[in-house]
Amino acid sequence: MTILITGASGAIGRQVVQQLVDSGAAVRALVRDPAKTSFPAGVEVVQGDLLDVTSLRRAVAGVSTLFLLNGVVPDEFTQALVALNVARDAGIDRIVYLSVIHSDKYLNVPHFAGKFGVERMLEQMNFGATILRPAYFMQNDLTIKDVVTGHGVYPMPIGSKGLAMIDTRDIAEIAALELLRREQATGSLPLSRINLVGPDALTGADVASIWSAALGRTINYGGDDTAGFEKNLLNFMPGWMAYDMRLMSERFLTEGMTPDAGDVERLTTLLGRPLRSYRDFAAEASS
Repeated sequence: MTILITGASGAIGRQVVQQLVDSGAAVRALVRDPAKTSFPAGVEVVQGDLLDVTSLRRAVAGVSTLFLLNGVVPDEFTQALVALNVARDAGIDRIVYLSVIHSDKYLNVPHFAGKFGVERMLEQMNFGATILRPAYFMQNDLTIKDVVTGHGVYPMPIGSKGLAMIDTRDIAEIAALELLRREQATGSLPLSRINLVGPDALTGADVASIWSAALGRTINYGGDDTAGFEKNLLNFMPGWMAYDMRLMSERFLTEGMTPDAGDVERLTTLLGRPLRSYRDFAAEASS
């Protein structure tokens, strides 16, 4: 049987593909432009996207398990619903969906609300699904590394409530484990949710201190200026996305992004090892 990976050319999708190949699974990757991608030997590549129903039907043919990952785009919600309906038509019931932590709380944040809507569809249509709810990706901070190293400031307005940042390598490994668990089950498994978090809930001051230690000089936290954050984002992303990110950062300030009781222990048991820490990430990024 075959596992279909959407978003297969992205940072997490590529790692999920590799994890599955390493485990001996049959993998099919859905990508927009096969000429711009390369995958391990044996991966079947299908050209298409989540709004092209014809290509989706071709991609799901003969598939037993689906990893649904779609990016933050204006029609993200529509993409996911179309993909799940096509999968349902093809008889696919084994799903792993990459949502986001607190999707049910950050309801004014467009991409959080969209993901929560997809979660509701998975529930209401009785899919056998694992809903993965990752916190903030550590690797997001690679985009502001030059600001940290060049200006001595950690500029992300993450506040003082704490964010349980997670390494994307841990996300991919857990996603692969869940895909294999559902793929190899003798029957349909019930819907479940897993919060994907790192080992520490970090404040802006905490992260600045970690970078200070990694770089051997003082890095300051830039503060909670979400309006300035939005303005800076406009230099490299469209206005709707910059505003979406601002709304998310405002919820960081008021609520944080922290794990539920037992989340870290559950993930540690699932992986069979400790979760990667932000301190380790910063040390790698600064080396």
